[in-house]
Amino acid sequence: MKKLIMLPGPTNVPEPVMRAMLEPMINHRSTSFSKLLKRIMEKGQKIFQTSGDIIGLTTSGTGGVEASVTNLVKKGDKVIVTVFGEFGTRLSEEIEDMGAHAIKITAPFGDAPSISAVEEAFQKNGKVKALYVVANETSTGVAVRWLKQAGDLCSKHGAFFVADAVSNFGGDDIPVDAYNIDVCVTASQKCIAAPPGLAILSVGKRAKQYMLDNPPPMQYLNLPRYFKYAERGETPFTPVLPLYWALDAAFDIMLEEGMEKRIQRHKICADAFYSAFKAAGLETFANPQNRSNTVVALEYPQGFNDKQFRGAVEDNYGVVLAGGFGEYSGKLFRVGSMGEVHRYHVMTTVAAVVNTMKQMGTHVNVEAGLSAAVSGLKSLS
Repeated sequence: MKKLIMLPGPTNVPEPVMRAMLEPMINHRSTSFSKLLKRIMEKGQKIFQTSGDIIGLTTSGTGGVEASVTNLVKKGDKVIVTVFGEFGTRLSEEIEDMGAHAIKITAPFGDAPSISAVEEAFQKNGKVKALYVVANETSTGVAVRWLKQAGDLCSKHGAFFVADAVSNFGGDDIPVDAYNIDVCVTASQKCIAAPPGLAILSVGKRAKQYMLDNPPPMQYLNLPRYFKYAERGETPFTPVLPLYWALDAAFDIMLEEGMEKRIQRHKICADAFYSAFKAAGLETFANPQNRSNTVVALEYPQGFNDKQFRGAVEDNYGVVLAGGFGEYSGKLFRVGSMGEVHRYHVMTTVAAVVNTMKQMGTHVNVEAGLSAAVSGLKSLS
């Protein structure tokens, strides 16, 4: 039975992207690879809406975020970082591991910090090296909606602006250059809808020059090495070739659909999920003003069995859902609304969730939930 993967990554992968990985092996020091890399970089610039460099790392999204830290942050630097979930917490720890001072802008899990809190941190802390923002907190289903204002603040204060957009790039509108984002990090297995294993970074000219002038004391995540090798159409280390072919095909699909239309589809599907679950009587975890368009987090009724519920959804309906992180393990579950997500994905997932809830004795309005989902998807083309 083929499963419907409704996780916050990895997500479902289109057949053309899967087939692309069957391309024959090639020499990664060959003209054939140089042409492939050039295509990916040019398509990536269009998708990221940037004139900066596009770098692919054979690593997870976390590796891409860590590369942004190890190549920009030095001992003694002051770095503002948003912390409102598991991934913001990890990011602040990575910054501190570099010997820098992490100025944490926090918010209760389920909510997001305000831009005014970020502005106050700039005013209070003098020379700040960089601002790191988790654009979409995968662990809580919360998104930041003030990236443009953050970019303006960084320009005003001469700080680098780094966006961890691992779980929403390609599902939210993040025009890198227009938002003054110096480094934007995402990963292949989320809204790009390719298999896991690649982190993709856009690096602006200012950040690139700083990295070239101040290379980090490491080899694999040394971004200046990637810049230099890219000039001759290579990567410094052996890339995961099948995933490069897959990324090339996934970028084609994104560009063919058009980014504006793709982002609108993600929003429509997310809104349909929220409307359906609310109508059925379920509680969303995120503050409605900051809820994500790519990760839908829902709270369980008191005493509900998480493992039994998600197991039943998968066994009976073939739908794979994610549980909660850390202190929220067993208290909430998460639905990935990303990548290929469309009418079928939403309706199948809503039906699986509300019917399983009812079968497990929870009072839910199945008909109202399904009706709300149908209504919310009407504007999908």
